[in-house]
Amino acid sequence: MPSPPWKNITMNSTDQTPIPLVVTNACPETIWPGIGTQNGIGPGTGGFVLEARSSRKMFVSPNWQGRVWGRTNCSFNDEGTGPSSLNGVNGNGASCTTGDCFGRLDCQFSGQVPSTLAEFNLIGGVGGKQTFYDISLVDGYNLPLGVVYIPAKNTTFIPPNLTNCACIASSGYLGAPARSGLAYSNESYPIPYEAAQTNEAVGSWCPWDLQKFPPSKPGDGIFPYPDDHIQRPVFDPCLSACSSTNKPQDCCTGQYNDPNVCRPSLYSARAKSVCPDAYSYAFDDQTSTFIIPAGGGWEIVFCPQGRSTNIIQIFGDQLRALASGGRVTQEMFSAVTNKTYIESGRAGGASRLQPTPLLELTVVGICMALAFS
Repeated sequence: MPSPPWKNITMNSTDQTPIPLVVTNACPETIWPGIGTQNGIGPGTGGFVLEARSSRKMFVSPNWQGRVWGRTNCSFNDEGTGPSSLNGVNGNGASCTTGDCFGRLDCQFSGQVPSTLAEFNLIGGVGGKQTFYDISLVDGYNLPLGVVYIPAKNTTFIPPNLTNCACIASSGYLGAPARSGLAYSNESYPIPYEAAQTNEAVGSWCPWDLQKFPPSKPGDGIFPYPDDHIQRPVFDPCLSACSSTNKPQDCCTGQYNDPNVCRPSLYSARAKSVCPDAYSYAFDDQTSTFIIPAGGGWEIVFCPQGRSTNIIQIFGDQLRALASGGRVTQEMFSAVTNKTYIESGRAGGASRLQPTPLLELTVVGICMALAFS
């Protein structure tokens, strides 16, 4: 077996242990995950086919920075270099209906919008001792997605209800309404959930004009039915405001490149209502970026169990204290194990903080308000 590609690479981190990266397809149908590497050594592939109810385990370097997304309804030629001639348009156009990377199976670039993203910077923060990660809807939404932390032997214990986040914004995938649950956790550490959405309601969160494949209106417009009364498909990918218009006010560019000037759009507000822990627009980092000590691995789960998480909103007070104090106190542990506290809906919130050195941390799980870099 050939040596891993990072064996002869000089890393910025003192720990050279390869980081596990697992991609799991919990969806009922085949998907084609895409992986983009922005820094460090990636897993050796930019994309592959993944059958329903299956996983693929890979490894990346400790200084890896990149993203993972899912592609849907793909049809490639035998070489994986373009669309199949059987794709309905004689091999023209994209290979996938969402997340396509210029028709290639092995992505060389990021996928086309809309795509739900899992983003990672494994060597962020002060001295490269922190991992930054998030679920991003800034490029739109196509599939439910969860991120699960995989503890390593050389890392300290982190309560899973501080790390394991999810965004489930598609009909048919939500668990029953609840303020907490045990998916990807255990009874000791209930994960805070978004509690209001139902399977029926969550299917219509995307603003009508941002649907990638909007259904035809009854009567072709002869009868102007309200948009919300038109049945939408279960698979209803949603463009973000920025990816749809490319306007400075939606993308927070130009004169709008200021968090005090660029405000959330209707898309952002609705995305945040169904996925509280996810990025919804460029300056949404305060309520969407997770930070923990570097070292552990990651599982990206498409179509995860449970509900969208609400971790940062519920545990904001504890996370700010953890970031500023540098250690987990007994009071913090009492909160993350207290189901009554979690389900009270108490809003700890999130505020803009700078990462602190982790030299004295013994047990850390941080969700902080910092942009993915």
